Amino acid sequence: MPLAALSHSTDADFPTRLRTIADLVESRLDVLLPKPLGHQAVIMDAARYAALGGGKRLRPFLTVETTRMLGGPLDAALTVGCALECLHVYSLIHDDLPCMDDDDLRRGKPTVHKAYDEAIAVLAGDALLTRSFGILGEVDLPARVRAELVTELASSGGMSGMIGGQVVDITVAEGERDEALITDLQAMKTGALIDYAVRSGGLVSAASKKHLTALSAYARDMGLAFQIQDDILDVTGDAETVGKAVGKDADLGKATFVSILGLTGARERAKSLGERAKNHLEPWGSSAQTLRDTVDFVLERQH
Repeated sequence: MPLAALSHSTDADFPTRLRTIADLVESRLDVLLPKPLGHQAVIMDAARYAALGGGKRLRPFLTVETTRMLGGPLDAALTVGCALECLHVYSLIHDDLPCMDDDDLRRGKPTVHKAYDEAIAVLAGDALLTRSFGILGEVDLPARVRAELVTELASSGGMSGMIGGQVVDITVAEGERDEALITDLQAMKTGALIDYAVRSGGLVSAASKKHLTALSAYARDMGLAFQIQDDILDVTGDAETVGKAVGKDADLGKATFVSILGLTGARERAKSLGERAKNHLEPWGSSAQTLRDTVDFVLERQH
C-alpha cells in the first residue's frame, strides 16, 4: 500500500498498516541518512547499521497515522517520523553501551558497540541525534511549524524528557522506588517520545490546542501501557522473540511495574491505561480507529 493510499482509508488491517509504514520509513531513512564516504565512512556505516533493517517503527507510525486522522500532509509526516526515529535509535545505541545497560543484542542483531566498538557507537548515536534536527529543518512545512517540531523534540528528548528519565533510572536507589516514581520515570524515559510522535502529527496538521491536549493524553496513557508491557515481556518473553536480552531487571533486583504490582496487577494496570487512552480519541470517532488499534497492539505485543 503506497503512502497516498493511507490518506482516507482504514480498510487495511492493523498489521498491514504497521508493516507498510515501517517499509516507507525504511526507504525514507535510506535516502535521508548519508551513504558511507571518505575517511569518515565508518560512522555513516554504523549509523545506518543501527537505523536500518529492523524495529517496529511504532513512533513514526504514530506520527503518520495521527496526521492521516487529522487530514494533514502525509509525506511531511513521514519525514518528521524519520527524524524522530533517528533520535530514538540514538537513544537505543547509548542505552546499550557498557556504561549503561551493557547489552549485546538489539532488534535481533549485535548492538552497535559489539558490531563496531564503543567509541564508534557513541559517535554513531551522536550522529543520529544531530541528523534528527537536520531532517526537521529540511522538511517541507512552514517555518513556524518546523520551529515547533524542533523545540518540542528537543524538550521530549532532553533533560525534562527522555534523558531526564534515564538519569532518574541510573541514580535513584532501588529502595526509593515506588509505583509513583516509576510512573514518572517512564513518562520521561519512554513516554516523552511517544507523546512527541502523536503531537508531531497534530503539529503537522495544524491541530487546535484543545485537540493537541487530547492527543497528548492519549499518548501518555498508551506510552505507560507500552512500558508496562515491556516490563512484562522482560519476565515472560524470550530473547529470540523480543529481539533483546530479557530477565535483566530481575537479575539486577530492579524495581519495575511487575515487581511492584505482580504480573496480574501489571496486566490489569496496562489494560486500564489502554481503555483510558482510547477514550481520549472520542473527538475523532471512527477516524481514530487505527490509533485505537495501536493500543491493542501495544497491550498484546510479544516483542
